[in-house]
Amino acid sequence: MESFLIPAAKISDMSYKQVILVRIDLKLPKGKLSVQVAHASLEAALKSSRSVLDEWRSDGGKKVVLKVADLDELKKYEALARSERLVSALITDAGHTTIPSGTVTCLGIGPDKEEKIDRVTGKLKIL
Repeated sequence: MESFLIPAAKISDMSYKQVILVRIDLKLPKGKLSVQVAHASLEAALKSSRSVLDEWRSDGGKKVVLKVADLDELKKYEALARSERLVSALITDAGHTTIPSGTVTCLGIGPDKEEKIDRVTGKLKIL
């Protein structure tokens, strides 16, 4: 079985993270929100290079969930992430449960270097 312990030498050296931006105007139930965040994290990670994934995982796989007001703000951050050449994944719901099909719920950004992601999302509040 693979270990997910962070080597002591890496603790002071953490520099990679992933952020997931969630629309708060949708008022998603906790379970639905959790699943959407998981989708965003996985989809963005799958688009990342192997070397970035390895660095991120060795740093502990840091993830931070942040809130945005609505779809317009989410799309603004998607454009900013692209302009910084950050990997991103916009999540659109299939509509099987609590929200209509095609509803954009969240955006995964990274993993990448923390300072690079913070240039785009550093002013947003934690959910």
